[in-house]
Amino acid sequence: MVKKKILITGGAGFIGSHVVRLFVNNYPSYEIYNLDSLTYAGNLENLKDIDQKANYHFIKADITDANLMTELFDKHQFDSVIHLAAESHVDRSITDPLLFIKTNILGTVNLLNAAKNAWKDQMDGKLFYHISTDEVYGSLGETGLFTETTPYDPRSPYSSSKASSDHLVRAYYHTYKLPVVISNCSNNYGPNQFPEKLIPLSISNIKNNKSIPIYGKGENIRDWLFVIDHATAIDAIYHRGTNGETYNIGGINEWTNIDLIYKLCEVMDAKLGRDKGESAKLITFVKDRAGHDMRYAIDSSKLMKELGWSPSLQFEEGIEKTVDWYLANEEWLNNIVSGDYESYYTQQYVNR
Repeated sequence: MVKKKILITGGAGFIGSHVVRLFVNNYPSYEIYNLDSLTYAGNLENLKDIDQKANYHFIKADITDANLMTELFDKHQFDSVIHLAAESHVDRSITDPLLFIKTNILGTVNLLNAAKNAWKDQMDGKLFYHISTDEVYGSLGETGLFTETTPYDPRSPYSSSKASSDHLVRAYYHTYKLPVVISNCSNNYGPNQFPEKLIPLSISNIKNNKSIPIYGKGENIRDWLFVIDHATAIDAIYHRGTNGETYNIGGINEWTNIDLIYKLCEVMDAKLGRDKGESAKLITFVKDRAGHDMRYAIDSSKLMKELGWSPSLQFEEGIEKTVDWYLANEEWLNNIVSGDYESYYTQQYVNR
């Protein structure tokens, strides 16, 4: 197999850790460099099972440092970038939009410039793969799906910053002939997700008999995709995607937030030996957040037809696997909640 040096940004995060694991395990001839700044959502405990592999390398760095990105490209001669590093929580973007602009826009431009300058004499065999979100498309009504040609209509500082980064990636493709692909994905769920997001937060709260906060009336609709299925889609797009193209990744799996939580409560009741309906009593409706999009739904037909990918799990099976993982990894969750997960980097990389 062809040897490659791949930089995966945000590889200690939720989605990124699953992508890093897949590439390290499936492609032993590839050198995988996981770059992460280890902010609150980056957790090297997510990768304890592969961090001793010979083809895995960790780099603690921040993509907002332009000079450092250039130095890393010069030093390691990366063939490819799989760019997942981003601030991604909508609520946080409403509180601190500037952080999202710095990381998602400036950070992406720094990587684009580093790649462009490093590859300027030889673009063949190179690839800048930018991972984005379906939120850039705005909000759907009761019908219709987001396609790759849906006009952008972002509604939050988070989605606006991701939309800007998407446009910049395309600009570098057209202006500088940088080889790029982009994918826009629906909501992910599964193991290792930071417990500020809906599903892991609800699992933790149900387990501890705390209230489950639901925005508004819980009528907002999302398309849910199991995170490992997202990783396999990224694998397919990286290896077989067409230069300059965009691919939408979705789970074909729409749920209203309230129905999702009722289903999760039902699974948790069964797993915890509670009476049916017991966990649902914890549901608490709270004031809706500003600019809350009503519905997202992805049309993945291009990805399915061109690259042969399809989701392996529907939600009922995926949520069972997710709940089982969180219940079996109580220490991981406790470390996240307490902040102790931050010590893993020090133990593994500083105090050696």
